[in-house]
Amino acid sequence: MMKIKPLFILAFLTLSLSMAAQKLFSLEDLNFGGTNYRNLQPENKWYTWWGDELIRTDVEECYLVNKKTGKEELLFTLDQVNKWADSDEEANRYVRHLMNATFPYPDQPLVALGNKKSFLLLDFKKHKIVWQDSISGQTANDWNKVSKATAYVEDHQLYVVDGEGKKHQLSTDGSREIVYGQSVHRNEFGITKGTFWSPDGQRLAFYRMDQSMVQDYPQVDIFPREATYEPDKYPMAGMTSHKVTVGVYDLRTEKTIYLQAGDPTDRYFTNIAWSPDGNAIYMFELNRDQNDCRLVSYNAKTGEKIAELYRETSDKYVEPLHPILFLPWDSNKFIMQSQKDGYNHLYLFDTNGKELKQLTSGSWVVQKVLGFNSKQKSILITSNEATPIQHNTYAVNIATRQRTLLDNGQGSHQAQLSGSGQYLIDRYTEPDVPRNINVVNVATTKALRLLTAKDPWEGYQQPIFENGTIKAADGTTDLYYRLVKPHDFDASKKYPTIIYVYGGPHAHNVEAAWHWYSRTWETYMAQKGYIVFILDNRGSENRGLTFEQATFRQLGQIEMQDQMKGVEFLKSLSYVDANRLGVHGWSFGGFMTISLMVNYPDVFKVGVAGGPVIDWKWYEVMYGERYMDTPQTNPEGYEKTSLINKAGKLKGKLQIITGYNDNTVVPQHCLSFLDACIKAGTQPDFFAYPGEEHNMRGHASVHLHERITQYFEDYLK
Repeated sequence: MMKIKPLFILAFLTLSLSMAAQKLFSLEDLNFGGTNYRNLQPENKWYTWWGDELIRTDVEECYLVNKKTGKEELLFTLDQVNKWADSDEEANRYVRHLMNATFPYPDQPLVALGNKKSFLLLDFKKHKIVWQDSISGQTANDWNKVSKATAYVEDHQLYVVDGEGKKHQLSTDGSREIVYGQSVHRNEFGITKGTFWSPDGQRLAFYRMDQSMVQDYPQVDIFPREATYEPDKYPMAGMTSHKVTVGVYDLRTEKTIYLQAGDPTDRYFTNIAWSPDGNAIYMFELNRDQNDCRLVSYNAKTGEKIAELYRETSDKYVEPLHPILFLPWDSNKFIMQSQKDGYNHLYLFDTNGKELKQLTSGSWVVQKVLGFNSKQKSILITSNEATPIQHNTYAVNIATRQRTLLDNGQGSHQAQLSGSGQYLIDRYTEPDVPRNINVVNVATTKALRLLTAKDPWEGYQQPIFENGTIKAADGTTDLYYRLVKPHDFDASKKYPTIIYVYGGPHAHNVEAAWHWYSRTWETYMAQKGYIVFILDNRGSENRGLTFEQATFRQLGQIEMQDQMKGVEFLKSLSYVDANRLGVHGWSFGGFMTISLMVNYPDVFKVGVAGGPVIDWKWYEVMYGERYMDTPQTNPEGYEKTSLINKAGKLKGKLQIITGYNDNTVVPQHCLSFLDACIKAGTQPDFFAYPGEEHNMRGHASVHLHERITQYFEDYLK
């Protein structure tokens, strides 16, 4: 028998390991709609709070977690829940998983669960249902844990079922044109829902939106044998908008009153909050120009105006995004967020409208309020105080304003506060950390590690991710970028380079998270031999008013200047092929892509624009007028930013992609640009996804990104 030499074995093993390390990504691995996407995401665990007790939820089990040791104790299983609830799978009264289990009462062993037929509270110690309703699955369900009443919308009408099961009908004239209990103002101003329970669950504030005066945009469903007309109410900039009023229903009197806020024409009502005793409602009221914002209180019983507590004006715009928050230990004081000093910060007020103190200050922004710690009398926040691209958690003492860092001071953190605010779950990533999860004692700042996720991309060819700053076009402002290079990068070579761009408000692309917050499509392109560059220009978020409002009344112009500074930077790199520059973006990024292609036609060889805004006069009232004013008051700005009259300047290869039923950036945009190109004799390419809205869902996203990729492969490489 022939003997195999050890050196041969070693060489074979080395070759095998090398081959294993050469595993390539596919879009099925990288895209969220892909078949293998979940397997290549960092390991995760899901937690919720039962008061100050930590619970880990999983598909089939819930565990009680010891906050000092991390040791887990099984609370109950999915099979036990369905046995105790006497579930019937055939009747859809079967709990499918425990991932969404919540524990609403800190002093009671009750878990809140849902199935397709009902929402229920189950006592997991006595093994029985203690309460349930039968309205699961309706639109806009909003349950109050104190009264156990549920508000919901059915067939356009708003209903409440109280804790005893009695059904109350709040509206009779609901329709496609008269909308009750749902989000209004097209989800702007921080609005995400349309019903708001008082703390005791006895009164319900709700939106009523009359959009009968708003013109329809003619969407079409092509899938029936004969295509059907499915119009959207879409108020465009400078045109007639809807009218919103706020009603209050009292379960005890079974009567509805409306807040006496005056004529709702060309006004926005947002960020509704209740007083702790449930007798007053507070909301921000904004004029249509969005430059005059007022905090007003109302009597919840009569609807009468009580007082105007605060007013903020601007020569550009004021954008209220957060309801006021009352101190849990003092019902006469509340915290308000404002950017009035140039950055989003916290202010303490009393209920007479007197500003008592500014709680946070500095050239950084409060990004999120997590809640309160009543024992320490502090408010917990997420901010980017460390650097503009980090997210860290702090406790702010209300009396002293002293801030205490509650995490490691690195990376991007998301915290989840316990019932009393004495503990938090700290989920975070860093550029080289896929995901860690800690439980933190707020008083001591001591952390216990619950999860250290391994790199799920181990064994694959991974790109090189880099981060840095360049100066904006103003010569002084730092802009953060990400640079993604092929895994076998060779500085002596010339690489085709793609700029991925968004650039608009309320978004950012560069963060001190895993891979510097890189989109997985960038990895796919780096694997194919491209360099990808991403820059957060002025106008993007989390940098303060001067940074964000630099684009006012001229969207795309300052942004392009900054992106071209990025181009200058790329051209300074010996390995970037300046003759093979591409650009790609979606939505505002689609607008930026075409803007760059037609304003700098000799710079960009290839572009792919998804869901692009073409002319802001076709965009919605709230967003469009905030940043551009109206076409009537800013005709020069609309003319300068419109891409219609620039269609003839297109030189490079441009592919435009849209969802055929896009109700955010309606198809009129790209179709009008195509018409302008036909008249000008330029030749863009066009692709539409039937039935899809603004973003491709499910596996269609894989198809979309393969199409984007192939366009660059065909024309840039």
